[in-house]
Amino acid sequence: MQISELARQASVSVHALRHYERLGLIRPHRRANGYRDYPASIKREVVFIAMSRQLGFALPQIARRLDDYRAGTLGIDDMVLALQERVAALEQQIGQLQAQKQVVLDHQAWLQAQQTRKRETPRAWPRVRPSTSTKSPSQTPTSRKTP
Repeated sequence: MQISELARQASVSVHALRHYERLGLIRPHRRANGYRDYPASIKREVVFIAMSRQLGFALPQIARRLDDYRAGTLGIDDMVLALQERVAALEQQIGQLQAQKQVVLDHQAWLQAQQTRKRETPRAWPRVRPSTSTKSPSQTPTSRKTP
């Protein structure tokens, strides 16, 4: 089967299939004209890879289990254990994200408090000229007498 047909049947993109091939996860045969030729049995493997990706497993993790999957030795207990480990990893990520969210909220509150404080503090007008309250008597203007 051609790559476009496999992509359609397995509900993945052609780009994903080429990526899986580059990583060695799938190995198509080549026809004389150089086109990829996928056996019908590879669809099952591609669906396994796609479902594993959807669950958040990284491709190196999938590669380690793929040989057991192909051989039919990947048991339900193994898959349940892998899913439990994935849930634990997700819970850890959620905890880290919640902690990061709290830091962001604390920072936001601090900035808003700074902004409120600025609004409440009356501002003195800036001085344009130096203060003239300390003039000496010689610097005061004299009145003119009219003749």
